[in-house]
Amino acid sequence: MKNVNYSEEVTATIVAAYAANPSMETVKDLAETFDKTTKSIIGKLSREGVYQKESYTTKTGAKPVTKVELVTQLADYLQIELDSIAGLEKSPKAALQKVLDVLTIN
Repeated sequence: MKNVNYSEEVTATIVAAYAANPSMETVKDLAETFDKTTKSIIGKLSREGVYQKESYTTKTGAKPVTKVELVTQLADYLQIELDSIAGLEKSPKAALQKVLDVLTIN
């Protein structure tokens, strides 16, 4: 017989609580309420298909952009092959962003 960590009622309660407020704070509250670890709650929510990983944002609240993405945007804007500007992704990110900003403003 399989050991069941979560009854159907507990699962329904956890899913409903998380769906109402999908945050890490809710996960922590549920873990405390049901005497489980946060990893256990996250695992159960993931298996139920409702867990949403918190996305990373920069200090300004924007979605982060990698240097490779900036170089790709630059190549697209200039309509040149990405290989022709290989190595540019090693430049400082601020410099790449500045070049892209100046080109796209004009």
